[in-house]
Amino acid sequence: MCCLFGILDYKGNLSIRQKTRLVTELAVSAEDRGTDATGIAYISGGRLRVYKRPLPAHRMRFLLPADTSVVMGHTRMATQGNAKHNYNNHPFEATAGKTHFALAHNGVIFNDTSLRRSHRLPEAKIETDSYICVQLLKASGELSSKSLASMAEALLGSFTVTVLGENGALWFVRGDNPMTLYQYPDLGLYVYASTKQILTRALKRCSFLPETPVDVPLTCGDILRLTSAGKSSRSRFDDSSIAYDVCYAPWGAVSPLDELAYIDELKAVARSFGYTPQSIDRLLERGYMPEEIEEMLYETCGVM
Repeated sequence: MCCLFGILDYKGNLSIRQKTRLVTELAVSAEDRGTDATGIAYISGGRLRVYKRPLPAHRMRFLLPADTSVVMGHTRMATQGNAKHNYNNHPFEATAGKTHFALAHNGVIFNDTSLRRSHRLPEAKIETDSYICVQLLKASGELSSKSLASMAEALLGSFTVTVLGENGALWFVRGDNPMTLYQYPDLGLYVYASTKQILTRALKRCSFLPETPVDVPLTCGDILRLTSAGKSSRSRFDDSSIAYDVCYAPWGAVSPLDELAYIDELKAVARSFGYTPQSIDRLLERGYMPEEIEEMLYETCGVM
């Protein structure tokens, strides 16, 4: 129940003040899905940099360098790994082969321990389940569509992953968690967030974006790469183990296994809203759909 967000200003038409405002609005809007920690990764001076803190987004101050054109962000609702230990928060940094990268994940991975054992990966100080994605990419020795597909196909749980390489390329690995990506072709801008509601709310607060954006489709199983020049390329991973044709509700049809994973995720975060896993069970018994329960959690209403 975290949120991914970010921008790619590939024509350099936005001022640094405008980019900072846009990133700030996205981050604050993304608090809907997490307030335990906030972080961004960006490129400046040809180097990948990460700034993250165990704070809600509205308490963060983003000071982007003037040459920054791409920012990958994350707001966290902690389910595994204490957010007060900043190393547990997103984005995570690592190197695959010769490529330095940062990774952010939205969802819950259930087989991180077994993957670490079966792939003979080292134990890590980082307790977050998401970190297994980083370890799998490191072990592959490269950052590529092939290594990202292999990573995605190994995961059990729910996920959408973003990866930023030190060359400024931004990757989207779209699993069964939501993602909305817009493009402003004339302006030369990509902007994204986990949900359309979060993205729309943030964009409405940025009056310097006059165009109507183009929706860039991302479906379950897609791997999309955007270069620093705005060029895009696509590939696919085998998503048969996590979905039928599309992703789970409220964004599409749901398989029985996906629905169980979705319910487990709701139970995992329920206490963050002041409720118990048993509250989720009672609502399900009353006939509520999982996506309806998620909306209730975000609205923090008292029906439980």
